[in-house]
Amino acid sequence: MIANLTGKLTHKQPSSVVIDVGGVGYEVTIPLSTFYELGEVGSSTALRIHTHVREDALQLFGFKTAAEKEMFSKLTSVSGVGPKLAITILSGVSVADLAPAIMTNNLEKLTAIPGVGKKTAERLVIELRDKIASIQIDRGDASPTAFGQSYSASSDLKDDTVAALTNLGYPKAIAERAVGAAIAEPGEANIEAVLRRALKRLSR
Repeated sequence: MIANLTGKLTHKQPSSVVIDVGGVGYEVTIPLSTFYELGEVGSSTALRIHTHVREDALQLFGFKTAAEKEMFSKLTSVSGVGPKLAITILSGVSVADLAPAIMTNNLEKLTAIPGVGKKTAERLVIELRDKIASIQIDRGDASPTAFGQSYSASSDLKDDTVAALTNLGYPKAIAERAVGAAIAEPGEANIEAVLRRALKRLSR
């Protein structure tokens, strides 16, 4: 099993990265919380890895912090929650906010995440409420510094950010409104910053 990877970041997008380790490129699926923490393409990076083995595939899921990886493992232990939905959950809310939402039975916050209906939210609370108190959360992880490519063309930025949100399960029309409003706000003009502002709007 692959437990971690350290190498050169050769490709990144909101849902995945490619890390070159000794000439071998590993494609790794990541949550947005990890995407925000990544440096620019060409920089060195290190990720904690969860290796998911199926009969027809081997998938790698990467995380910047131990808390993210541990929460991912606990989420996938819940009935009906697979790796894809677990990544979506971690993309929709930080571990620092997810843990108290589960422990306090905050179904409204949980069901605001795409793909999480009331029954799934209830299962998360029932099955994890007593299991996540041990997760060591760095409160600084809730507001990471954003790095990334600045966009000269706002249409490209909007298209890429809308695509990232629709991949997470948000309806396109809702994603377009949130992204349009996020771009209009003062702040950095890169996909990481705009995604953070758009998600903040969508979580209200």
